[in-house]
Amino acid sequence: MEDKLLKRITINPDICFGKPTIRGMRYPVEMILDLLSAGMTTIEIIADYPDLEEDDIRACLVFASRLIKVNSISKVIAA
Repeated sequence: MEDKLLKRITINPDICFGKPTIRGMRYPVEMILDLLSAGMTTIEIIADYPDLEEDDIRACLVFASRLIKVNSISKVIAA
């Protein structure tokens, strides 16, 4: 299931400066993660951005989860 969701995340140098986006649209994964971390629910995000689907939000979470699975982190500085 995760691999199917990850296919929704696309990287195109001509869209959003090559940042990972949802299905080639101008919705960066970073923006969706920011909205979720600010406390918005999936339903609220979809209401504000009707082009998105529930699986798009899940795909962002899977993408972030995969990125964070590294062998070591030497130092993290919170901004």
